[in-house]
Amino acid sequence: MLTAKDIKLLVNAGEGYNAEFKLSVPSKVKELAEQVCAFANAAGGVLLLGVSDDNELKGLKIDNEKRSSIQNCFRDITPQLACSLSIIEVEGKKIGVIEVPSGTNKPYVLSGAIYVRIGPSTHKLTTAEQMRDFFQRSERIYFDDMPCVDFSEKTMIDKEFLRFFQGEARLSLNLPQEQIFKNLKLYTSEQKFKNGAVLFFGKQPEELIEKAVIRCIAFQGFDKRFIIDDKQYGGNLYNQYKQAMQWLRGKLDIRYDIEGQGAGPRKEFWEIPENVFKEAIINSLAHRDYYDRGAVTHIEVYDDRVEITNPGGLVSAISEEEFGKRSHSRNPLIFGLFTRMHLVEQVGSGINRIQDLMTSAGLLEPVFQKQGFFTLILKRPKSSVKSSVKSSVKSSVKSSVKTVDKIMKFIKNNPKITIAELAKNLKISTRAIEKHIAQLKSSGLIERIGSDKAGYWEVVQGTL
Repeated sequence: MLTAKDIKLLVNAGEGYNAEFKLSVPSKVKELAEQVCAFANAAGGVLLLGVSDDNELKGLKIDNEKRSSIQNCFRDITPQLACSLSIIEVEGKKIGVIEVPSGTNKPYVLSGAIYVRIGPSTHKLTTAEQMRDFFQRSERIYFDDMPCVDFSEKTMIDKEFLRFFQGEARLSLNLPQEQIFKNLKLYTSEQKFKNGAVLFFGKQPEELIEKAVIRCIAFQGFDKRFIIDDKQYGGNLYNQYKQAMQWLRGKLDIRYDIEGQGAGPRKEFWEIPENVFKEAIINSLAHRDYYDRGAVTHIEVYDDRVEITNPGGLVSAISEEEFGKRSHSRNPLIFGLFTRMHLVEQVGSGINRIQDLMTSAGLLEPVFQKQGFFTLILKRPKSSVKSSVKSSVKSSVKSSVKTVDKIMKFIKNNPKITIAELAKNLKISTRAIEKHIAQLKSSGLIERIGSDKAGYWEVVQGTL
Protein backbone atom coordinates (compact mmCIF):
# COMPACT_ATOMS: atom_id res chain seq x y z
CA MET A 1 0.00 0.00 0.00
CA LEU A 2 1.18 3.49 -0.82
CA THR A 3 2.30 5.73 2.02
CA ALA A 4 1.76 9.47 2.40
CA LYS A 5 5.35 9.98 1.25
CA ASP A 6 4.74 7.88 -1.88
CA ILE A 7 1.65 9.93 -2.71
CA LYS A 8 3.54 13.21 -2.41
CA LEU A 9 6.21 11.91 -4.78
CA LEU A 10 3.56 10.82 -7.29
CA VAL A 11 1.83 14.19 -7.12
CA ASN A 12 5.10 16.08 -7.61
CA ALA A 13 5.87 13.94 -10.67
CA GLY A 14 2.47 14.71 -12.20
CA GLU A 15 0.06 12.69 -14.30
CA GLY A 16 1.39 10.21 -16.80
CA TYR A 17 1.09 6.72 -18.18
CA ASN A 18 0.90 5.25 -14.66
CA ALA A 19 -0.84 8.07 -12.78
CA GLU A 20 -4.21 9.85 -13.04
CA PHE A 21 -5.54 12.63 -10.78
CA LYS A 22 -9.16 13.61 -10.02
CA LEU A 23 -10.07 16.66 -7.97
CA SER A 24 -13.27 15.00 -6.78
CA VAL A 25 -15.34 11.87 -7.27
CA PRO A 26 -17.07 12.14 -10.69
CA SER A 27 -20.86 12.29 -10.68
CA LYS A 28 -20.73 9.11 -12.78
CA VAL A 29 -18.50 6.78 -10.81
CA LYS A 30 -18.24 4.56 -13.89
CA GLU A 31 -15.56 7.00 -15.08
CA LEU A 32 -13.33 5.69 -12.29
CA ALA A 33 -13.97 2.11 -13.39
CA GLU A 34 -12.91 3.08 -16.93
CA GLN A 35 -9.60 4.40 -15.61
CA VAL A 36 -9.08 1.27 -13.51
CA CYS A 37 -9.86 -0.97 -16.49
CA ALA A 38 -7.35 0.95 -18.65
CA PHE A 39 -4.58 0.67 -16.05
CA ALA A 40 -5.24 -3.07 -15.68
CA ASN A 41 -4.97 -3.53 -19.45
CA ALA A 42 -1.61 -1.72 -19.41
CA ALA A 43 1.22 -1.72 -16.85
CA GLY A 44 -0.93 -0.84 -13.84
CA GLY A 45 -1.19 2.56 -12.21
CA VAL A 46 -2.50 4.75 -9.41
CA LEU A 47 -5.68 6.85 -9.42
CA LEU A 48 -5.61 9.68 -6.86
CA LEU A 49 -8.80 11.47 -5.78
CA GLY A 50 -8.55 14.90 -4.20
CA VAL A 51 -5.61 16.06 -6.35
CA SER A 52 -5.94 18.85 -8.93
CA ASP A 53 -4.66 18.77 -12.52
CA ASP A 54 -1.92 21.23 -11.57
CA ASN A 55 -0.55 18.79 -8.97
CA GLU A 56 -1.99 20.27 -5.77
CA LEU A 57 -3.24 18.25 -2.82
CA LYS A 58 -6.79 19.51 -2.21
CA GLY A 59 -8.35 16.61 -0.31
CA LEU A 60 -11.93 15.37 -0.59
CA LYS A 61 -14.96 14.42 1.41
CA ILE A 62 -16.55 11.08 0.67
CA ASP A 63 -19.46 9.48 2.49
CA ASN A 64 -20.06 5.75 2.90
CA GLU A 65 -22.72 5.66 0.18
CA LYS A 66 -20.39 7.15 -2.42
CA ARG A 67 -17.56 4.92 -1.28
CA SER A 68 -19.76 1.85 -1.62
CA SER A 69 -20.86 3.00 -5.08
CA ILE A 70 -17.22 3.26 -6.20
CA GLN A 71 -16.39 -0.18 -4.89
CA ASN A 72 -19.43 -1.68 -6.61
CA CYS A 73 -18.50 -0.18 -10.00
CA PHE A 74 -15.17 -2.02 -9.90
CA ARG A 75 -17.10 -5.29 -9.76
CA ASP A 76 -18.46 -4.54 -13.24
CA ILE A 77 -14.98 -5.14 -14.65
CA THR A 78 -14.48 -8.65 -16.01
CA PRO A 79 -12.56 -10.79 -15.30
CA GLN A 80 -12.60 -9.76 -11.65
CA LEU A 81 -9.79 -7.48 -10.56
CA ALA A 82 -8.45 -7.09 -7.03
CA CYS A 83 -8.81 -3.36 -6.57
CA SER A 84 -10.17 -1.12 -3.81
CA LEU A 85 -10.39 2.49 -2.62
CA SER A 86 -8.27 3.60 0.34
CA ILE A 87 -8.28 6.95 2.13
CA ILE A 88 -4.84 8.20 3.17
CA GLU A 89 -4.14 11.45 4.98
CA VAL A 90 -1.43 13.57 3.36
CA GLU A 91 -0.47 16.93 4.88
CA GLY A 92 -3.75 16.99 6.78
CA LYS A 93 -5.86 16.31 3.67
CA LYS A 94 -7.73 13.10 2.87
CA ILE A 95 -6.70 11.64 -0.47
CA GLY A 96 -8.52 8.78 -2.17
CA VAL A 97 -6.08 6.15 -3.47
CA ILE A 98 -6.90 3.41 -5.95
CA GLU A 99 -3.92 1.19 -6.74
CA VAL A 100 -4.40 -0.86 -9.89
CA PRO A 101 -2.14 -3.83 -10.67
CA SER A 102 -1.17 -4.77 -14.22
CA GLY A 103 -3.74 -7.48 -14.90
CA THR A 104 -2.59 -11.04 -15.45
CA ASN A 105 -5.77 -11.96 -17.39
CA LYS A 106 -5.88 -9.27 -20.05
CA PRO A 107 -8.01 -7.99 -21.63
CA TYR A 108 -10.27 -6.52 -18.94
CA VAL A 109 -13.69 -5.42 -20.13
CA LEU A 110 -16.17 -2.91 -18.70
CA SER A 111 -19.77 -2.94 -19.98
CA GLY A 112 -18.66 -4.76 -23.11
CA ALA A 113 -15.87 -2.28 -23.93
CA ILE A 114 -12.10 -2.44 -23.63
CA TYR A 115 -10.30 0.58 -22.20
CA VAL A 116 -6.56 1.05 -22.69
CA ARG A 117 -3.94 3.49 -21.46
CA ILE A 118 -2.18 5.42 -24.24
CA GLY A 119 0.43 7.82 -22.88
CA PRO A 120 -1.24 9.89 -20.15
CA SER A 121 -4.78 9.27 -21.43
CA THR A 122 -7.45 6.57 -21.32
CA HIS A 123 -9.03 5.46 -24.60
CA LYS A 124 -11.98 3.24 -25.40
CA LEU A 125 -11.64 0.72 -28.22
CA THR A 126 -14.78 1.05 -30.30
CA THR A 127 -14.27 -0.93 -33.49
CA ALA A 128 -13.94 -4.64 -34.12
CA GLU A 129 -10.54 -4.06 -35.71
CA GLN A 130 -9.23 -2.21 -32.66
CA MET A 131 -10.47 -4.92 -30.33
CA ARG A 132 -9.06 -7.67 -32.55
CA ASP A 133 -5.68 -5.96 -32.42
CA PHE A 134 -5.82 -5.74 -28.65
CA PHE A 135 -6.86 -9.38 -28.27
CA GLN A 136 -3.93 -10.39 -30.47
CA ARG A 137 -1.57 -8.32 -28.37
CA SER A 138 -2.98 -9.60 -25.11
CA GLU A 139 -1.53 -12.96 -26.05
CA ARG A 140 1.99 -11.56 -25.77
CA ILE A 141 1.35 -8.32 -23.81
CA TYR A 142 3.20 -5.14 -24.74
CA PHE A 143 6.87 -5.75 -25.43
CA ASP A 144 7.98 -2.97 -23.11
CA ASP A 145 5.87 -4.42 -20.28
CA MET A 146 7.55 -7.85 -20.40
CA PRO A 147 10.39 -8.78 -18.00
CA CYS A 148 14.03 -8.71 -19.12
CA VAL A 149 15.30 -11.61 -17.01
CA ASP A 150 19.01 -11.13 -17.80
CA PHE A 151 19.16 -7.47 -16.81
CA SER A 152 21.17 -6.59 -13.69
CA GLU A 153 19.89 -3.44 -12.04
CA LYS A 154 23.10 -3.13 -10.01
CA THR A 155 25.55 -3.08 -12.92
CA MET A 156 23.62 -2.20 -16.08
CA ILE A 157 21.79 1.02 -15.14
CA ASP A 158 23.01 4.19 -16.84
CA LYS A 159 23.15 6.23 -13.63
CA GLU A 160 24.30 9.41 -15.33
CA PHE A 161 21.25 9.35 -17.60
CA LEU A 162 18.96 8.42 -14.69
CA ARG A 163 20.03 11.61 -12.92
CA PHE A 164 19.46 13.61 -16.10
CA PHE A 165 16.00 12.02 -16.43
CA GLN A 166 15.14 13.03 -12.85
CA GLY A 167 15.90 16.64 -13.70
CA GLU A 168 13.92 16.62 -16.96
CA ALA A 169 10.97 14.84 -15.31
CA ARG A 170 11.14 17.22 -12.33
CA LEU A 171 11.72 14.41 -9.86
CA SER A 172 13.64 15.08 -6.65
CA LEU A 173 17.33 14.31 -7.06
CA ASN A 174 17.31 12.92 -3.53
CA LEU A 175 14.95 10.08 -4.40
CA PRO A 176 16.46 6.59 -4.07
CA GLN A 177 16.83 4.74 -7.36
CA GLU A 178 14.56 1.91 -6.28
CA GLN A 179 11.83 4.35 -5.27
CA ILE A 180 11.94 6.05 -8.67
CA PHE A 181 11.61 2.74 -10.50
CA LYS A 182 8.81 1.63 -8.21
CA ASN A 183 6.83 4.86 -8.73
CA LEU A 184 7.30 4.63 -12.51
CA LYS A 185 6.06 1.01 -12.52
CA LEU A 186 9.28 -0.30 -14.06
CA TYR A 187 9.16 -3.62 -12.19
CA THR A 188 7.00 -6.63 -13.04
CA SER A 189 5.03 -8.38 -10.29
CA GLU A 190 8.05 -10.70 -9.96
CA GLN A 191 10.29 -7.65 -9.34
CA LYS A 192 12.05 -8.04 -12.68
CA PHE A 193 13.07 -4.99 -14.71
CA LYS A 194 10.73 -4.48 -17.69
CA ASN A 195 12.00 -4.35 -21.28
CA GLY A 196 10.89 -0.73 -21.59
CA ALA A 197 12.91 0.20 -18.52
CA VAL A 198 15.97 -1.57 -19.94
CA LEU A 199 15.64 0.33 -23.23
CA PHE A 200 15.24 3.64 -21.42
CA PHE A 201 17.72 3.32 -18.54
CA GLY A 202 20.15 0.56 -19.56
CA LYS A 203 23.75 1.31 -20.54
CA GLN A 204 23.78 -0.97 -23.60
CA PRO A 205 20.25 -2.36 -24.04
CA GLU A 206 21.10 -3.71 -27.49
CA GLU A 207 23.24 -6.37 -25.78
CA LEU A 208 20.04 -7.86 -24.31
CA ILE A 209 17.39 -6.67 -26.76
CA GLU A 210 18.54 -7.49 -30.27
CA LYS A 211 18.29 -4.81 -32.95
CA ALA A 212 17.43 -2.05 -30.45
CA VAL A 213 19.58 0.46 -32.35
CA ILE A 214 19.32 3.24 -34.96
CA ARG A 215 21.25 2.90 -38.22
CA CYS A 216 22.03 6.15 -40.06
CA ILE A 217 23.09 5.93 -43.72
CA ALA A 218 23.96 8.64 -46.22
CA PHE A 219 23.78 7.80 -49.93
CA GLN A 220 25.30 9.53 -52.92
CA GLY A 221 22.59 10.29 -55.44
CA PHE A 222 18.95 9.28 -55.38
CA ASP A 223 19.14 5.53 -54.74
CA LYS A 224 20.95 3.00 -52.54
CA ARG A 225 23.79 2.30 -54.97
CA PHE A 226 26.60 4.28 -53.30
CA ILE A 227 26.92 4.55 -49.49
CA ILE A 228 29.07 7.46 -48.33
CA ASP A 229 28.48 7.16 -44.58
CA ASP A 230 27.06 4.42 -42.36
CA LYS A 231 26.77 4.72 -38.58
CA GLN A 232 24.93 2.62 -35.98
CA TYR A 233 23.97 4.08 -32.61
CA GLY A 234 23.03 2.11 -29.50
CA GLY A 235 22.73 2.87 -25.80
CA ASN A 236 19.58 4.10 -24.06
CA LEU A 237 16.81 5.45 -26.28
CA TYR A 238 17.45 9.08 -25.42
CA ASN A 239 21.12 8.62 -26.32
CA GLN A 240 20.09 7.12 -29.67
CA TYR A 241 17.86 10.12 -30.31
CA LYS A 242 20.63 12.63 -29.50
CA GLN A 243 23.26 10.84 -31.61
CA ALA A 244 20.91 10.53 -34.58
CA MET A 245 20.15 14.26 -34.39
CA GLN A 246 23.87 15.07 -34.26
CA TRP A 247 24.51 12.84 -37.28
CA LEU A 248 21.75 14.59 -39.24
CA ARG A 249 23.25 17.95 -38.30
CA GLY A 250 26.39 16.95 -40.18
CA LYS A 251 24.52 15.76 -43.29
CA LEU A 252 21.98 18.52 -43.92
CA ASP A 253 22.37 22.17 -44.86
CA ILE A 254 22.18 24.45 -41.83
CA ARG A 255 22.46 28.24 -41.82
CA TYR A 256 22.96 30.41 -38.77
CA ASP A 257 21.47 33.68 -37.61
CA ILE A 258 24.51 35.73 -36.62
CA GLU A 259 22.57 38.88 -35.70
CA GLY A 260 23.01 39.71 -32.07
CA GLN A 261 25.91 37.27 -31.76
CA GLY A 262 27.40 37.53 -28.32
CA ALA A 263 24.01 37.78 -26.64
CA GLY A 264 23.57 34.01 -26.77
CA PRO A 265 24.06 30.92 -28.93
CA ARG A 266 23.68 31.20 -32.69
CA LYS A 267 20.23 30.29 -33.95
CA GLU A 268 20.20 27.38 -36.37
CA PHE A 269 17.93 27.07 -39.40
CA TRP A 270 17.86 23.57 -40.83
CA GLU A 271 16.92 22.99 -44.48
CA ILE A 272 14.14 20.78 -43.07
CA PRO A 273 12.98 22.12 -39.67
CA GLU A 274 14.89 20.53 -36.80
CA ASN A 275 11.65 19.90 -34.89
CA VAL A 276 10.43 17.66 -37.71
CA PHE A 277 13.28 15.28 -36.98
CA LYS A 278 12.80 15.55 -33.22
CA GLU A 279 9.16 14.51 -33.60
CA ALA A 280 9.92 11.75 -36.10
CA ILE A 281 12.82 10.14 -34.22
CA ILE A 282 11.18 10.23 -30.78
CA ASN A 283 8.02 8.70 -32.24
CA SER A 284 9.98 6.03 -34.08
CA LEU A 285 11.74 4.98 -30.87
CA ALA A 286 8.51 4.98 -28.88
CA HIS A 287 6.30 3.20 -31.41
CA ARG A 288 8.56 0.74 -33.26
CA ASP A 289 7.91 -3.00 -33.09
CA TYR A 290 10.69 -4.35 -30.86
CA TYR A 291 9.33 -7.86 -31.33
CA ASP A 292 10.70 -7.69 -34.88
CA ARG A 293 14.23 -9.05 -34.40
CA GLY A 294 15.12 -8.79 -38.08
CA ALA A 295 15.10 -5.02 -38.56
CA VAL A 296 16.24 -1.78 -36.97
CA THR A 297 15.16 1.84 -37.22
CA HIS A 298 16.76 3.47 -40.28
CA ILE A 299 17.49 7.10 -41.08
CA GLU A 300 18.56 7.47 -44.70
CA VAL A 301 19.75 10.69 -46.34
CA TYR A 302 19.68 10.99 -50.14
CA ASP A 303 20.44 13.96 -52.36
CA ASP A 304 16.74 14.82 -52.66
CA ARG A 305 15.09 13.43 -49.53
CA VAL A 306 15.38 11.96 -46.03
CA GLU A 307 13.62 8.71 -45.11
CA ILE A 308 12.97 7.47 -41.56
CA THR A 309 11.85 3.83 -41.51
CA ASN A 310 10.57 1.87 -38.54
CA PRO A 311 9.87 -1.85 -37.99
CA GLY A 312 6.10 -2.27 -37.77
CA GLY A 313 3.52 -0.54 -39.95
CA LEU A 314 0.41 1.29 -38.81
CA VAL A 315 -1.18 -0.69 -35.97
CA SER A 316 -4.57 -2.12 -36.84
CA ALA A 317 -6.10 -0.27 -33.87
CA ILE A 318 -5.71 2.91 -35.96
CA SER A 319 -7.67 3.16 -39.20
CA GLU A 320 -6.58 5.20 -42.22
CA GLU A 321 -9.27 7.77 -41.33
CA GLU A 322 -7.91 8.06 -37.78
CA PHE A 323 -4.25 8.37 -38.84
CA GLY A 324 -2.84 11.59 -37.42
CA LYS A 325 -5.86 12.09 -35.17
CA ARG A 326 -5.23 9.52 -32.45
CA SER A 327 -2.39 7.33 -31.29
CA HIS A 328 -2.01 3.71 -30.25
CA SER A 329 1.49 3.03 -29.01
CA ARG A 330 3.11 -0.38 -29.30
CA ASN A 331 5.19 0.57 -26.26
CA PRO A 332 3.09 2.67 -23.88
CA LEU A 333 5.64 2.46 -21.06
CA ILE A 334 8.38 3.95 -23.27
CA PHE A 335 5.96 6.54 -24.63
CA GLY A 336 5.05 7.50 -21.07
CA LEU A 337 8.71 7.94 -20.09
CA PHE A 338 9.35 10.23 -23.07
CA THR A 339 6.23 12.14 -22.02
CA ARG A 340 7.68 12.65 -18.55
CA MET A 341 10.75 14.20 -20.17
CA HIS A 342 8.41 16.58 -22.03
CA LEU A 343 9.62 15.26 -25.39
CA VAL A 344 6.12 14.16 -26.41
CA GLU A 345 3.63 17.02 -26.21
CA GLN A 346 0.23 15.60 -27.12
CA VAL A 347 -0.88 12.07 -27.84
CA GLY A 348 -1.72 11.57 -31.50
CA SER A 349 -0.61 15.05 -32.62
CA GLY A 350 2.94 14.30 -33.81
CA ILE A 351 1.85 13.59 -37.40
CA ASN A 352 -0.02 16.89 -37.63
CA ARG A 353 2.92 18.83 -36.19
CA ILE A 354 5.28 17.32 -38.77
CA GLN A 355 2.87 18.26 -41.56
CA ASP A 356 2.42 21.80 -40.21
CA LEU A 357 6.17 22.35 -39.81
CA MET A 358 6.88 21.25 -43.38
CA THR A 359 4.10 23.48 -44.75
CA SER A 360 5.26 26.49 -42.70
CA ALA A 361 8.79 26.04 -44.08
CA GLY A 362 7.44 26.10 -47.64
CA LEU A 363 8.42 22.47 -48.24
CA LEU A 364 6.51 19.64 -49.89
CA GLU A 365 4.13 17.69 -47.68
CA PRO A 366 5.65 14.64 -45.99
CA VAL A 367 4.79 11.22 -47.37
CA PHE A 368 3.79 8.41 -45.00
CA GLN A 369 4.07 4.76 -46.05
CA LYS A 370 2.33 2.50 -43.56
CA GLN A 371 2.43 -1.07 -44.88
CA GLY A 372 4.95 -3.58 -43.50
CA PHE A 373 7.31 -0.86 -42.28
CA PHE A 374 6.35 2.65 -41.28
CA THR A 375 8.29 5.13 -43.42
CA LEU A 376 8.32 8.92 -43.31
CA ILE A 377 9.66 10.58 -46.49
CA LEU A 378 10.77 14.23 -46.25
CA LYS A 379 11.62 16.01 -49.49
CA ARG A 380 14.65 18.30 -49.29
CA PRO A 381 14.41 21.87 -50.69
CA LYS A 382 15.67 22.47 -54.23
CA SER A 383 18.68 24.52 -53.08
CA SER A 384 19.87 21.60 -50.96
CA VAL A 385 19.25 19.15 -53.80
CA LYS A 386 21.51 21.21 -56.08
CA SER A 387 24.18 21.34 -53.39
CA SER A 388 23.96 17.59 -52.84
CA VAL A 389 23.99 16.85 -56.55
CA LYS A 390 27.05 19.02 -57.01
CA SER A 391 28.74 17.06 -54.24
CA SER A 392 27.70 13.79 -55.88
CA VAL A 393 28.98 14.93 -59.26
CA LYS A 394 32.30 15.93 -57.77
CA SER A 395 32.80 12.65 -55.96
CA SER A 396 31.78 10.51 -58.92
CA VAL A 397 34.05 11.89 -61.62
CA LYS A 398 37.06 9.72 -62.28
CA SER A 399 39.69 12.39 -62.58
CA SER A 400 39.26 14.58 -59.49
CA VAL A 401 36.99 17.03 -57.74
CA LYS A 402 39.22 19.85 -58.94
CA THR A 403 38.32 19.10 -62.57
CA VAL A 404 34.66 20.01 -62.03
CA ASP A 405 35.57 23.18 -60.15
CA LYS A 406 38.01 24.24 -62.88
CA ILE A 407 35.42 23.71 -65.63
CA MET A 408 32.89 25.88 -63.81
CA LYS A 409 35.49 28.62 -63.19
CA PHE A 410 36.56 28.66 -66.86
CA ILE A 411 32.89 28.96 -67.86
CA LYS A 412 32.35 31.72 -65.31
CA ASN A 413 35.32 33.70 -66.68
CA ASN A 414 34.54 32.99 -70.34
CA PRO A 415 30.89 32.00 -70.97
CA LYS A 416 31.64 31.39 -74.68
CA ILE A 417 34.50 28.95 -74.06
CA THR A 418 34.35 25.85 -76.27
CA ILE A 419 34.72 22.17 -75.44
CA ALA A 420 38.01 22.08 -77.33
CA GLU A 421 39.35 25.07 -75.38
CA LEU A 422 38.37 23.48 -72.06
CA ALA A 423 40.07 20.23 -73.05
CA LYS A 424 43.23 22.09 -74.01
CA ASN A 425 43.33 24.18 -70.81
CA LEU A 426 42.69 21.18 -68.55
CA LYS A 427 44.85 18.80 -70.61
CA ILE A 428 42.17 16.09 -70.79
CA SER A 429 40.22 14.67 -73.72
CA THR A 430 37.23 16.41 -75.28
CA ARG A 431 35.21 13.28 -74.51
CA ALA A 432 35.97 13.68 -70.78
CA ILE A 433 34.98 17.35 -70.96
CA GLU A 434 31.71 16.45 -72.70
CA LYS A 435 30.96 13.91 -69.95
CA HIS A 436 31.54 16.47 -67.19
CA ILE A 437 29.49 19.10 -69.03
CA ALA A 438 26.59 16.64 -69.44
CA GLN A 439 26.67 15.87 -65.70
CA LEU A 440 26.76 19.56 -64.78
CA LYS A 441 23.85 20.35 -67.11
CA SER A 442 21.67 17.48 -65.88
CA SER A 443 22.41 18.50 -62.30
CA GLY A 444 21.23 22.06 -62.94
CA LEU A 445 24.61 23.60 -62.12
CA ILE A 446 25.16 25.15 -65.57
CA GLU A 447 22.86 26.09 -68.45
CA ARG A 448 23.39 26.57 -72.19
CA ILE A 449 21.88 29.82 -73.45
CA GLY A 450 21.21 29.96 -77.20
CA SER A 451 22.47 27.62 -79.91
CA ASP A 452 25.54 25.37 -79.73
CA LYS A 453 27.47 27.65 -82.11
CA ALA A 454 26.31 31.16 -81.21
CA GLY A 455 25.23 30.58 -77.60
CA TYR A 456 27.09 30.72 -74.30
CA TRP A 457 27.30 28.98 -70.91
CA GLU A 458 25.81 30.32 -67.70
CA VAL A 459 26.72 29.16 -64.19
CA VAL A 460 23.58 28.92 -62.07
CA GLN A 461 23.67 31.60 -59.40
CA GLY A 462 24.89 30.39 -56.00
CA THR A 463 26.74 27.29 -57.23
CA LEU A 464 30.19 28.80 -56.94
